Amino acid sequence: MNERRRAAADPDRATLRKASLRIAVRISAACAVMVLCLLAGAAIYLTNQLSHPELPGTSNPAADFAYLDYKDLLKALIIAGAAGIVLAGVIGWFSARSAIEPLGAAMALQRRFVQDASHELRTPLAILDARIQLAQRDTPPQSKPGQALARIRQDTSALTAIVNELLLAATGDAAEIPAEPIDVAGVVEAVAESVRTIADGQDVSVAVTAGARPLARIDESSLRRAILALADNALAHTPAGGTITLAAAADQRHAVITVTDTGNGITGVERDRIFERFVRTARPDGTRAQRSFGIGLALVRDVAAAAGGTVEIASTGPGGTTMRIVLPLATP
Repeated sequence: MNERRRAAADPDRATLRKASLRIAVRISAACAVMVLCLLAGAAIYLTNQLSHPELPGTSNPAADFAYLDYKDLLKALIIAGAAGIVLAGVIGWFSARSAIEPLGAAMALQRRFVQDASHELRTPLAILDARIQLAQRDTPPQSKPGQALARIRQDTSALTAIVNELLLAATGDAAEIPAEPIDVAGVVEAVAESVRTIADGQDVSVAVTAGARPLARIDESSLRRAILALADNALAHTPAGGTITLAAAADQRHAVITVTDTGNGITGVERDRIFERFVRTARPDGTRAQRSFGIGLALVRDVAAAAGGTVEIASTGPGGTTMRIVLPLATP
């Protein structure tokens, strides 16, 4: 009972126990196969010997001979083999637990670091948000400084939400699905506004197409982070003078988000592998340098999967690439 309580309090303990159990099962299975092979070999040998018995001669009448029933001998071998398998399982269990102790210490250290860092970041972010609000009081909302402060506060709010998610993940608690659906098109428009400042500096234009206003039940901060990752990836692979288009639409029972760029397309890697962490592809110009898609696309896949959706490459080629997020459509 105490072990279960400790496992519930520390999610790493349950993970390590499962890992050690898998290792122990594998060790036991390997030992079981080895023991069974030995028993089978011994049984075949005994059967062969019994089918060709060699009775002792009378040349040495002083010699003593002992005879064993082969059934008793086979029974003894089976009992010894079963005991060997059980012993191998016990040894494998303790060996696995001792082998993963350093992994458990590393996981605990990592979790403490994320918890401490997330907790320490919350205070300066709250102070920054308060200072932005004070600056907004003395600035007309429709003026350029007022609009810039509003966007800065939105970015600060998004960063605060990310820190809170990190702290939630470090405690091992599952994120709650929001009860109220969110406006997907609104999130797309906010991301486009955030990316436009960076895109202007790279001579890349950002367009938004949001004819429909689909609703989806997903954490707004997570969805914003996923769309921002797609837009950032598109921006990184779009040359100067190109265009990035963000769109939101409703398709039957799904909310569809697309991010389209005018880059050279994705080549040199399978489509499914694009969403692996730090996957690399050769550059279109044939140089030995490689393009890295970083960790952002893997996070997009995780966010979409957590909401019951998917992310995929809708199309790619010399004219550009379109990434698509599909989420279950929510009713208001």
